[in-house]
Amino acid sequence: MGRVPLHPLWRPYELVDLEEVARARLAGPSRPVEVVAYDEGWPAEFGRLSDLVRGALGDTVLSLEHVGSTAVPGLAAKPVIDADLTVADSGDEATYVPALEGIGFVLRVREPEWEEHRVMAIEDPKTNLHVWSPGSVEALRHRAFRDWLRSHDADREEYAALKTELAGRGFGDVMDYNNHKAALVYDIYERVFSADPDHEHDPQPRPDL
Repeated sequence: MGRVPLHPLWRPYELVDLEEVARARLAGPSRPVEVVAYDEGWPAEFGRLSDLVRGALGDTVLSLEHVGSTAVPGLAAKPVIDADLTVADSGDEATYVPALEGIGFVLRVREPEWEEHRVMAIEDPKTNLHVWSPGSVEALRHRAFRDWLRSHDADREEYAALKTELAGRGFGDVMDYNNHKAALVYDIYERVFSADPDHEHDPQPRPDL
C-alpha cells in the first residue's frame, strides 16, 4: 500500500491544552473575547502597525503579514489586529524583543517547543504580533486560511456566524474560545488543502474529541 499523500501544511485535529497555554503566558491573562462586525479601518490599523514594527526593527523584519479575521474583508472578528512577523530566528529574542519593547510592546507568550513561537502585544493599535522563523508551517497556514476566506463566501459566512455565536457565550479565555471553533477551522483547512493544485491531499476525516 502506498503512502497516503498529505498536504505539507496539514496538522491533525486536536484541541489546545489550556493548562499548557497558561504556562506559556508571560504577562497577564488573555483578553476577554469580543467579536464585532468587520471594520473598514482595520487595514489602516495594520498599516500603522507595520510602520511601527519596521521603524523599530529595520532589516530584522523578513516579512510582516496581516493575518487572522481582521485581514478578511467582511468577516466579523475580535477587534485586535493579528500579524505574523518573520525574523531570522524567533528564538533569539535579543534581536527583536528589546526594540519592540522600546515602542510599547509586551512579550506575552513564549513557546519554544512550537516553532519557537512568540507573541508580543501592544494596545495602540491593539495587536497580537506573532513572531516566527523562516519556513514556519503555522505562519503559512495562517496565510492559506486568510486567502481562502477572502475568496470563499460560504465558508466566510459560516465562520462569522460561529464566531459571533461563541462570543455571545462570554468566554474569558481566547484559547478556550478557539477550541470551540476548532472543528470548523479543521474542516475549512481540509477544503483548502484538497483544492490546492500544487500538492496532493487525501482528506482526513475529523475525529470526535
